[in-house]
Amino acid sequence: MNIFVTGGAGYIGTHTILELLALDYNVVAVDDFSNSKPIAIERVKELAGRDFTFYEANVCNISKMDEIFSKHKFDCVIHFAGKKAPGESVEKPLEYYKNNLDSTMALCEVMKKNNVKKIVFSSSCTVYGANNPMPLTENSSVGECINPYGWTKFMCEQILTDVVNANKDWSVALLRYFNPVGAHESGRIGEDPQGIPINLMPHIAQTVVGRIKYLHVFGDDYDTPDGTCIRDYIHVVDVAKGHVAAIKYIDKNAGVSTFNLGTGDGTSVLEFISTFETATNKNVPYKISPRRPGDAPICYASTNKAENELHWKAEKSLANACEDTWRWQSMNPNGYERKNIYK
Repeated sequence: MNIFVTGGAGYIGTHTILELLALDYNVVAVDDFSNSKPIAIERVKELAGRDFTFYEANVCNISKMDEIFSKHKFDCVIHFAGKKAPGESVEKPLEYYKNNLDSTMALCEVMKKNNVKKIVFSSSCTVYGANNPMPLTENSSVGECINPYGWTKFMCEQILTDVVNANKDWSVALLRYFNPVGAHESGRIGEDPQGIPINLMPHIAQTVVGRIKYLHVFGDDYDTPDGTCIRDYIHVVDVAKGHVAAIKYIDKNAGVSTFNLGTGDGTSVLEFISTFETATNKNVPYKISPRRPGDAPICYASTNKAENELHWKAEKSLANACEDTWRWQSMNPNGYERKNIYK
């Protein structure tokens, strides 16, 4: 199968492309490097031991997407490209709505023009309403998002659902990630956020490597066993394998299908820190800070549907993710740094 991957140089994109190449899929990828680095593409090729076609472009550029689709015949699209920082989305809502919605609509338009009818969409558990009981299932209520980023994912899901309603032969998988963590076991590719990390794992790793003085634990007075927030942390390699499973699924099932990608277990912030320290034998300096607005006390997935229908289940532990992250961060203390060879 020929797979088109948007946002291919990003954190989850690189790991997914590596899994696809390992299974002999033909991959064409695109990224504009607005939140990624060209060296990530080089490293994926090195790890895979094979080449693939890559374009530097923004998915919102319909003429460029038309050009790419005219050169290749795709069987399926995986759509990762999009702005993804919830906090930043509150400060720059128009940028998030324009980029994330326009890229999805442009992609659908070009797919329809070129008779490509299968797409796996990178969604998020942020689409779920704040008052759902745990664990969250695919039937839990959606909407009531707490930031523009979450609303863009919700709206993109609706766009894709409406496209399928109008085109019954389309197949769409909406993959709602919980909290991807970890890195490839080689230490060659991993999460490289710009600026101060907003996610827990890279914040811990950059604190231990000395780039940040200490980790902020936002609130220790939640209604949880140790007072800190509980989340479902899933290894990025398991997330990548979830996309492979989704491709196989939509190849045989038309319509819209929604799946949670998580572990089904919740881990508190303090439990996470302890796991990291045990797995890496490193001390994590931290201080308790005030709560962040909008943080839910508890959020974790039910994975029964993915297990039963995708025949996919997370296999790696949080300790594995901590070990792999530290290997990545210690080998790349400043993340990816190299000249853009695609310009």
